[in-house]
Amino acid sequence: MKITAALSPSPKDPFTLQELELDAPRPDEVLVKIHATGLCHTDLTFKSQIPIPAVLGHEGAGIVEAVGSAVNGITPGDHVVLSYRSCGSCRSCAAGQRAYCSRSLRLNSAGVRADGSPTLSANGTPVYGSFFGQSSFAQYALTSADNTVVVDSSVDLTVAAPLGCGFQTGAGAVLNVLLPEPDSRLVVFGAGGVGLAAVMAARALGVQTIIAVDPVASRREKATELGATQTVDPKTEDVSAAARGATHALDTTANAGVIASALGLLRPRGILVLVGLGASPGPIDLNDVMLGGKVIRGCIEGDANPQEFIPELLRMHAQGRFPIESLIRTYPAAEIEQAVTDARSGVAIKPVLLW
Repeated sequence: MKITAALSPSPKDPFTLQELELDAPRPDEVLVKIHATGLCHTDLTFKSQIPIPAVLGHEGAGIVEAVGSAVNGITPGDHVVLSYRSCGSCRSCAAGQRAYCSRSLRLNSAGVRADGSPTLSANGTPVYGSFFGQSSFAQYALTSADNTVVVDSSVDLTVAAPLGCGFQTGAGAVLNVLLPEPDSRLVVFGAGGVGLAAVMAARALGVQTIIAVDPVASRREKATELGATQTVDPKTEDVSAAARGATHALDTTANAGVIASALGLLRPRGILVLVGLGASPGPIDLNDVMLGGKVIRGCIEGDANPQEFIPELLRMHAQGRFPIESLIRTYPAAEIEQAVTDARSGVAIKPVLLW
């Protein structure tokens, strides 16, 4: 079928709306009409690395148009939120650790189906697609049952779309990995969508000290609004002095210097979780790790199973404990380049494209 998608022609060229051909759903696939798609830092990271025409987008939400004959539990008309793919049968998946699926790279970032066939083409030439099993910078997307989460029809799909990755990552890092107690001292580096989701999750847990570090004043203000008890401008304030003695730290920046500082300000037996993509090598004081009994832990997708965690976050939202709508700024899909500009400048915390 013919669809309109936001195509990245190359790393340096802007996104452009273009008509492409989307393959028909196979027996194990789901065709979703996309309503909204969150714009994530991961999209921009991959855009800078993929040298061929590509359709990205991995925070899609929409309505099921058709399902293959082998798909169970999903029917046309269902409202759905899309997330990452996992095989469901490897050792990690069997242990409930789907974010660490042994086939993750093949299923989420190969640009084709698992069997090597493309889902998207332009005038007969294959286009990089199947990004996170969706490529939802488009009017329609092909997905699979494992990354398609059915939600109640009353859910605002514009608000729910970013739960597929960014908000799931930040909240999951707190709720599934850091697990701070009310008397903990948590410091979050980076108050973008991921960091602010972490702030909201910590507040929902009743954490008494939540420190948000970000150089953008508007983001620090938003952090305070959402539950941070203290904010720090790293350009003008001493972060270590403000946050030293933290029991828990979360880095969303992928900045090697920031990560080293975060580790240094932890109290003995503190835990630092890293969720930022693209970190370069940097100095880590291994003696501090060993002598302080500290833990550095990577975290993908909030260690979450989307089929369970996205409904949980929606319940928290319905209860007023996870007010993600305050982070969202919407853009018509045709204005994707403006959304990118606003995301990079800090004007928009979480851009969401409307199709």
